[in-house]
Amino acid sequence: MSAEETTERTDLSDLVRNRMGELGLGLRTLADLTVDPEDPDAGPLYKRGTLDNLTKGHGVKAPTEGQLRALAAALQLPPVALQRAASAQFFGLVSERWDERGALRLFVARAEELTEDELDELDELAQIVMRRRARKADR
Repeated sequence: MSAEETTERTDLSDLVRNRMGELGLGLRTLADLTVDPEDPDAGPLYKRGTLDNLTKGHGVKAPTEGQLRALAAALQLPPVALQRAASAQFFGLVSERWDERGALRLFVARAEELTEDELDELDELAQIVMRRRARKADR
C-alpha cells in the first residue's frame, strides 16, 4: 500500500482529532501551530484543509518526520505518539492508544476489530492497573 492511499486505520486521525478537542483547538489554530521545532523558519507545515481531511480520515499523504514533529509540538504530545499512530494508520503497524496526558499508552493488536466502547474499556482497565501499581509502590 502506498502512503497516499486511504486505509481502514484511523490511528493518527483519531489522535489528532481527540487531542484537538482536549486542548480546545480549531483547525485554523492547529494549522498555525504546526511548526517543526527543528526548523521553525519553515513556518507552519499544515494547512487547515489538510488537517480537516486528516481529522475526518479522508485520504491524505503520510506525514513527513517534520510534519509529525510539528503536530507533536502543536498538540503537546510526545513525538513518538504521533510517529506510532502514523505508522499504524499508513503502514498497518500495531496500534497504540495514549491517555489524555500522554503518560500512559496501550499497544493493541487488531484494534480495528474493536468498537470505540471496547477501546475505552481497555483504557479504563489500564488506568485501574496503573492506580493499583501506584498504591503498591506507596506501601
